Amino acid sequence: MLTSPSNALHSTPHFWPIRRSRLLLRPRNFPRFHSGGANFCSLSLLSARNGPSPRFSVRALAGPDASEDGLAFPNHVSVKIPFGNREILVETGLMGRQASSAVTVTDGETIVYTSVCLADVPSEPSDFLPLYVHYQERFSAVGRTSGGFFKREGRTKDHEVLICRLIDRPLRPTMPKGFYNETQILSWVLSYDGLHAPDALAVTSAGIAVALSEVPNSKAVAGVRVGLIGGEFIVNPTVKEMEESQLDLFLAGTDSAILTIEGYSNFLPEEMLVRAVKVGQDAVQATCTAIEALAKKYGKPKMVDAIRLPPPELYNHVKELAGEELSKALQIKSKIARRKAITSLEEKVLTILTEKGYVVDEAAFGTTEAQPELLEDEDEDEEVVPEGEVDQGDVHIRPIPRKPIPLLFSEVDVKLVFKEVSSKLLRRRIVEGGKRSDGRTPDGTRPINSRCGLLPRAHGSSLFTRGETQALAVVTLGDKQMAQRIDNLEGSDEYKRFYLQYTFPPSSVGEVGRIGAPGRREIGHGTLAERALETILPSDDDFPYTIRVESTILESNGSSSMASVCGGCLALQDAGVPVKCSVAGIAMGMVWDTEEFGGDGSPLILSDITGAEDASGDMDFKVAGNEDGVTAFQMDIKVGGITLEIMEKALIQAKAGRRHILAEMAKCSPPPMLSLSKYAPLIHIMKVHPSKVYSLIGSGGKKVKSIIEESGVEGIDMQDDGTVKIMANDVASLERAKAIISGLTMVPAVGDIYRNCEIKSMAPYGAFVEIAPGREGLCHVSELSAEWLAKPEDAYNIGDRIDVKLIEVNEKGQLRLSVRALLPESESDKDSQKQPPTTGDSTKSSPRKYVNPSVKDRAATTGASGDELVWKKKDVRRASGGDKPMKGSSSTNEEDRGSLVNGEATIS
Repeated sequence: MLTSPSNALHSTPHFWPIRRSRLLLRPRNFPRFHSGGANFCSLSLLSARNGPSPRFSVRALAGPDASEDGLAFPNHVSVKIPFGNREILVETGLMGRQASSAVTVTDGETIVYTSVCLADVPSEPSDFLPLYVHYQERFSAVGRTSGGFFKREGRTKDHEVLICRLIDRPLRPTMPKGFYNETQILSWVLSYDGLHAPDALAVTSAGIAVALSEVPNSKAVAGVRVGLIGGEFIVNPTVKEMEESQLDLFLAGTDSAILTIEGYSNFLPEEMLVRAVKVGQDAVQATCTAIEALAKKYGKPKMVDAIRLPPPELYNHVKELAGEELSKALQIKSKIARRKAITSLEEKVLTILTEKGYVVDEAAFGTTEAQPELLEDEDEDEEVVPEGEVDQGDVHIRPIPRKPIPLLFSEVDVKLVFKEVSSKLLRRRIVEGGKRSDGRTPDGTRPINSRCGLLPRAHGSSLFTRGETQALAVVTLGDKQMAQRIDNLEGSDEYKRFYLQYTFPPSSVGEVGRIGAPGRREIGHGTLAERALETILPSDDDFPYTIRVESTILESNGSSSMASVCGGCLALQDAGVPVKCSVAGIAMGMVWDTEEFGGDGSPLILSDITGAEDASGDMDFKVAGNEDGVTAFQMDIKVGGITLEIMEKALIQAKAGRRHILAEMAKCSPPPMLSLSKYAPLIHIMKVHPSKVYSLIGSGGKKVKSIIEESGVEGIDMQDDGTVKIMANDVASLERAKAIISGLTMVPAVGDIYRNCEIKSMAPYGAFVEIAPGREGLCHVSELSAEWLAKPEDAYNIGDRIDVKLIEVNEKGQLRLSVRALLPESESDKDSQKQPPTTGDSTKSSPRKYVNPSVKDRAATTGASGDELVWKKKDVRRASGGDKPMKGSSSTNEEDRGSLVNGEATIS
């Protein structure tokens, strides 16, 4: 399985006749070094000369003239390791050789490069490992450039932050306590084929790089993705396969334990979830075994000497000084009061140890004034005798008794030990007494209170309170313009119609802090809550709104992300979103080693953990869903890992907790509205023929903009399939937009009659009549009345309303209308001898639908009466202006007809 490409160094022979003959005469074991202008071989090449291959040693001595492929990368290693149902290629020693370790991992044509670097000097001790992870997807990986002004990758995107967290969380538990050298992991996607996702590959690449580096981690780490497709679990499915998956599970761990899981599903039962984890764990074990073998053969020595732990004696001092008082402080139920009591006690312990001389005064330590006694003691131990006054070896030592100097501790060590002692006391109280800080049993849930409709102008709002954790959720509804645009490697812009934004201000924990862009924790918690709620949302066809949920944490004492799930669900219902069902979330904790605290040794699972139990515990397992299945889950482990049995037990206990929380949410008072707010926008969906979409948009969007301006709606969204979404704030503007679009997209037929139509404009040759909103046609002056008219103004004015009939639609879609065609034959005969009517209201009152032939057909009718012949002669004379006879009133040439109808009327 493990193969070294060193054989590739000799794949292409090169010959240097003169130098080769000289080199062969030299003893292999006695290399000659040249001075002056001679070139020197690298130390690695010289050391390789003593190897078993004489051919390699000769090539090494000829380093300056050797080929680049042969000698530039002597430590290049290329290995294939299992990765689910396929293999990936791991290479090291080719790129990034100055880093502690650097690897490139290839899956298909997706390539991820990962490097690990460490600081030479350790940083100040703290309770947080100085591990920094940066993941970036280069647009050049798919042959693109960034769409920004600077044409380069900018700040880390949200999905990149999530992958950074996926890399960080499984690696952190494998790092030893007391290792304070800053460690940086850089992971870049250099090539992406659109088929093999880079996220699980990046986690595995980071695990390989750390295993090969000097970082003293305990176990190799790998990550996989598991999908449920067609009822079967598939490890590391392709991007296309994941589109059909009912499960998106990411799992990372070692060859013996699970370190982290995160995923989303469509109400997957707990039993199925455990089976999926089992499949993923088997794949991770095979990958980790190969990584361990690779690290054993090619890895660097670990920096075990850099680990600095507080002295064991300090634990005894802290226990003696703070044991009883600390136990009482941990029993205080209120978080703020408990925190102040513990902080005060910590300062007291630090003060006592400082007064006794056990703590170093770091501000003055290292100065000359701070160490006079130490220097004087060293001088008094030995009597200095001037040289030459006594014989050699006759130096007199005057014994002076030393004062015992206490062992010195740093202030940071005291605080670290105090925190660890507090954690152990908290665990002991839970295991021995069966009670937690707030008096609950291990499977108990804090009191829950919820209410909706707090914000009258918001589209939906809720306030969810669980113990000392409180989330304010607000829902805003909008159209596609409010959707969140995502720029990714796929090459096509992605729009999210639902997104949840989580905010965690410092005031939620009673502290003062910086307010700025969301941090990695806020992005991760918000995404978890978002995916938990996304499953219950209706489809876009059933509810065509873009939905934004804001979750602001007003109080925090653990499980704030799961409070966002509960509050967000209630706010969605209050906004009138027809959700499929209610969902809730709960955070589970664990005490791993109960035998140390008087238990039976089996892990103790805790429900609805608080902040202190999260910080002092060994697990944070968040589970969201309804009574029957899971929609989202995330687990972080702070110990070496857990087994499937422990995870299954936690899932069963979490299910009982979810059911209790859902029952409490049903008691919400005041309850959710379950209907759209009067301040929410109205969205109407209508279908038009796909060929009409461009006509509605117009050149450069002019037409749709004019519709929005004329109707007063907020926006109009059109799709290529003919779907039109109209968003308005009131019914009146919505109806106006509907009428305009209906008029622009209708298909008129010859013979249709349009009542009460407004004359929009006048021309010397006729009047333009609006038969529908935005749709106009020409009523020629000869068709305005049975009487002869010199100009349209002789009978009508702009704004008058008349009834018209469509008598012609030419090949350009232009409409020709007629008033005269609606007049009865007898009335037309009488009106030919009288003045024309001033308005068209006389025809409006008639309930009959007149279906008369067009003027062109009437002109062609044979056997007409004498009155009709007279009328036709008058018509010819009037249409020709009395100068030249014309063939008929409908004989307008094509050039004139093209100019008679404006651009709006050309849409058919």
